[in-house]
Amino acid sequence: MANDFTTESPENYQQKCCCALVLDVSGSMDGAPINELNEGLQEFYRDIQTDSTTADRLEVAVIEFSDSIKTLIDPSLAANFTMPTLTTKGTTKLVDGVREGINVVRSRKAWYKQTGQPYYRPWIILITDGAPDSGQDVNGLAAEIRDGVSKKDFFFFAIGVQGGDMNMLTSISDSSMPPAKLQGLKFSEFFKWLSASMTTVTNSKDGDKVNLPNPAGWMTGFSV
Repeated sequence: MANDFTTESPENYQQKCCCALVLDVSGSMDGAPINELNEGLQEFYRDIQTDSTTADRLEVAVIEFSDSIKTLIDPSLAANFTMPTLTTKGTTKLVDGVREGINVVRSRKAWYKQTGQPYYRPWIILITDGAPDSGQDVNGLAAEIRDGVSKKDFFFFAIGVQGGDMNMLTSISDSSMPPAKLQGLKFSEFFKWLSASMTTVTNSKDGDKVNLPNPAGWMTGFSV
């Protein structure tokens, strides 16, 4: 069910960018992976507050998936939420988690339009270390993502951690933004890259060609 933001009032009328983090908290992420992910999230949270434009424009949503789906943070400016600490549990309803991310960013875009706030194309960032549970509609999700990306509804970027199924992530990603494999557990480096990328996006103007920072510090197999 799509989120309903109709009763919310804008805090400011800066151009907004919604970034939905869709995060795997299934049992296989236990131990070092979830600890490193939590540290990276806290670093990201601190970083996005340091640039005043980003702080006024970037809205972050946090969605976790295991054998259930939970939106921990509705789209919010950094000043209006505290980054949660994730704990592991259950299995991997990845498809449902990503679909919730799509619902969140589409609902938020509708709210931007309703309230007269200009906006950038939203981002959906998936981080997972495994394959979806059996019975999950991976092909349906792939079609939904490709349709959304082709219509410029959102950007979709998948990150595979350790044993992540890169073939599956490739199958659901648009060819314009293939999935990336995290080097080891370099979540801190990834989230530094993400905060720098979001700062670049939120400081741009409509029609600008945006060059994102070099991902070599965290991405396996990246070369220039």
